[in-house]
Amino acid sequence: MDFSSRWSTVILICVLTFGLNVVFGYFRGKQKRFSFKWFLYIHLPIPFIAFARIFSHLDWRYIPIFLVAAIVGQVFGARLEI
Repeated sequence: MDFSSRWSTVILICVLTFGLNVVFGYFRGKQKRFSFKWFLYIHLPIPFIAFARIFSHLDWRYIPIFLVAAIVGQVFGARLEI
């Protein structure tokens, strides 16, 4: 995988991570803190992001980038007022 296709894949998975976590962050924001659903909405997107990373043959070094995108998505989603 060359440099430009690798980074386009990383950016695509970051956008996917952010978007998925915005949705789950929105649902998490409506739940009581530290409840089962609150915990579930934080951790449910993780297997999907891990599958996307493994399926695209990206190294473990990109996990911190995806983690930041997930946290920002969760915070942004929890603050949404729809």
